[in-house]
Amino acid sequence: MVSQISKISTSKTSHNLLPDKPTCKNCSCFFCILSETVPSIRRTKIAHYFKQMPLREDQEHILVLSGIWKIAMTKPNDPEFPSLGSFRCMAKLIRKGVKDKGWLLRHQNIYIPYYAAHIIGSYTMHKAKFAKKAVKSMVVQPLVELLRGKISWVEQRVALRALNHLASHEATFEAVNEHRSEIIEAAINIASTCLNEVYDKFVCLKESHRLEYHRNLLTRGFGSLELENRKAEEWGSQLQCWSLYLIDCFACKEKSLRFICKKKFLKGLCGMWGGMANPSSPGGIGLLRTLCHTQIGRQSIADLQEVIENFCNVARSSDDRQHMAIESLFELLRDPVTRYKVIDTAAPVLVDLVELRDIRGKHKVGQAIMQILLQDYHKIKFYKLSLNSERTRRTLEELWDLKVERVKRERLMNEQEIREKEALSSVLKQEGNQRFLSGEIEKAVMKYTEALDLCPLKLRKERIVLHSNRAQCHLLLKDAESAISDTTRALCLSDVACPHSKSLWRRSQAYDMKGLAKESLMDCLKFISTRFRSWKTKGLKIPYYAARMVNKHMNSTWLFASAKSKWCSKHEALKEFMMSQNQFDVMNLRKKTRRKMKGEF
Repeated sequence: MVSQISKISTSKTSHNLLPDKPTCKNCSCFFCILSETVPSIRRTKIAHYFKQMPLREDQEHILVLSGIWKIAMTKPNDPEFPSLGSFRCMAKLIRKGVKDKGWLLRHQNIYIPYYAAHIIGSYTMHKAKFAKKAVKSMVVQPLVELLRGKISWVEQRVALRALNHLASHEATFEAVNEHRSEIIEAAINIASTCLNEVYDKFVCLKESHRLEYHRNLLTRGFGSLELENRKAEEWGSQLQCWSLYLIDCFACKEKSLRFICKKKFLKGLCGMWGGMANPSSPGGIGLLRTLCHTQIGRQSIADLQEVIENFCNVARSSDDRQHMAIESLFELLRDPVTRYKVIDTAAPVLVDLVELRDIRGKHKVGQAIMQILLQDYHKIKFYKLSLNSERTRRTLEELWDLKVERVKRERLMNEQEIREKEALSSVLKQEGNQRFLSGEIEKAVMKYTEALDLCPLKLRKERIVLHSNRAQCHLLLKDAESAISDTTRALCLSDVACPHSKSLWRRSQAYDMKGLAKESLMDCLKFISTRFRSWKTKGLKIPYYAARMVNKHMNSTWLFASAKSKWCSKHEALKEFMMSQNQFDVMNLRKKTRRKMKGEF
């Protein structure tokens, strides 16, 4: 289909140049109908036009659809067009475009399915009654055809948008659910391959090789090459995020979970974070969280160590989806079937978050973490039930001592005893600083640890500094995991609105050391944001070391980074094959030449 589309004339199109007062030689044209002042006549003529539009061959169809699209985008709650048959008209136009390739490639008809699906999506965005009318007008099947890639990826995008709106309304979900096998299969395929598709079919191509109608749709015909690439990145991100949202609609209703919970797809979700273009999107982790609320989803996810580790990394990061990762781990640990499959990986991470207070409107998160981790602590302690890891046992014992035993001890202390412990802790901290400055890093770690053991729990600022200092020591010792642990504890102790900036930078370095580019980038951006917000200094510049870190990870976390790598690898392999083929041909030619020469002599 794309090869056929590429034969379309590359002349500039006028579909986006809708005039305010179009000149018209035909009194029955759509724009003349809209100017009709008698409401009953206007409605009758519009309804008739929508009935006749799919049956007529008219070069002005795209101009009309462009006008309807603009109205639908600006007035999505206006009932006029939906009540007069616009949905049935759009469904027929899409069906015609999918089935009749000759018609699709005539005039500017290639634009029609895109605009028709976009109009359906706009009118079904908010109003359930419009969505019900769209379903009765048989729009679902044509949208599914576009979703399956019958034309190209730009039509898949608007089909996803429209199906998302239909699936999100309770009244129309069942109509979408009737096609669940086709829809889920197509959505999974789009989510997994769309970035490669957009890169291979558009971004990596030279300007002259790109489909002209794709370029016009992306930039309305007026954009530069830079704007085209930026819009292609945005649309590629939307393709992935909207396909995940559509699957999430089925997961929320616990439909087709066995089909969704395939190991390869669940592992791939860890990397589907939406990129910087969609900071508000839940991405792959949002779908994983939904699955964690189901029994089948929990059992499937608990067996995938890669997914659990991804939850842990996001839970200890500045990612806006941090609360989703924590919630997912909660669900896995509450379930007695999955608890002991994930606790070895999750417990050391969640322990670092027990001082966390509020996150995304949820209060006392740290206390909830403590309760979940210690819910069967007495069984472990008194009945000596064995866990898979001795480290988990020690982690829970340390947590019990910190949040239970130590709290009890400090409540029984008088002011004098607390001041003495505070003074001794300060002395140990100074000794740790001296050891650090003299290069005795391991001894400095020991001193900071002793100071933390003595420092009263209520002295949050002092504990923040001790954890952050110890994290710096771990960085110098190349112990990234311990550095992440200490910086996370420091950040949980600090104010959510104004986090400890040094700890953010040090955790960014630690994640960089572990090769986790996304988490490192998020912490680095938060570090820069915190500095600007707290200093409020005119002309403050981003520190060079932070700018270098951002530049490094912006490249590696670019939405099309993986697609570009695959494209380069494929072309390198093709180049090597062609070279080897040429060498083989040269060798054959030499052999034939030798045989001829022998024959002559």
